[in-house]
Amino acid sequence: MSQHNIIGSEAFDRTPFVIIRQVRAGGMRRRRTRTAMAFVAGAAATAAVGLITAAAILGPALTT
Repeated sequence: MSQHNIIGSEAFDRTPFVIIRQVRAGGMRRRRTRTAMAFVAGAAATAAVGLITAAAILGPALTT
């Protein structure tokens, strides 16, 4: 029984292999940076809402 994962006629394809010599690495770095910036922005927004809520709840009690 064969252990190779060859499907259809690719075993008999006469075209040469394609060798990728250089890949620009900027795409993954930009995606990672964008995800990190979205996380930081979400954390900052959550902290701001929490501070505003705490000030609204505790503010009147602290003034008296």
